[in-house]
Amino acid sequence: MKKNKFLSIISFSLLVLLPIDKLSSEIIILSSCDNKKDGFLKNEYILDLEKSLMTRNFVYNEKTFKKYRVTDLSVKKKNSLSRYIYKEDNKILTDKVGYPQFYTQLLFEKDKPNIMIKTVINNEEGISLMSNCKKIERFDKES
Repeated sequence: MKKNKFLSIISFSLLVLLPIDKLSSEIIILSSCDNKKDGFLKNEYILDLEKSLMTRNFVYNEKTFKKYRVTDLSVKKKNSLSRYIYKEDNKILTDKVGYPQFYTQLLFEKDKPNIMIKTVINNEEGISLMSNCKKIERFDKES
């Protein structure tokens, strides 16, 4: 009897102490994103905070497609890429691409339409605007 009561107390305590973030998931979709360098027919970012995954879906416009196709025959007009993400305060960052002395990351701020690129060279950090999105949607689902 004491063992069952002890297990009940432990089970109840764990339920009460579980963080609420673990019980719900959030997906943020940034769409209709322009780009300071290239042109797109479609350019959207899907941030799945539960899976810690960013998926970017984009379709080059004809001018940009031709520009990249000239030097790389593997370039496709319609593309999708995924990167792992993590939260740091109110910011969401993609995994680092590059070497320890030089790397880049995409940087998102919750509820803001700007997508920044963070570049680090020999511990010197630079952040610049890469894209601005016209639409932000947030979806919360309870589990």
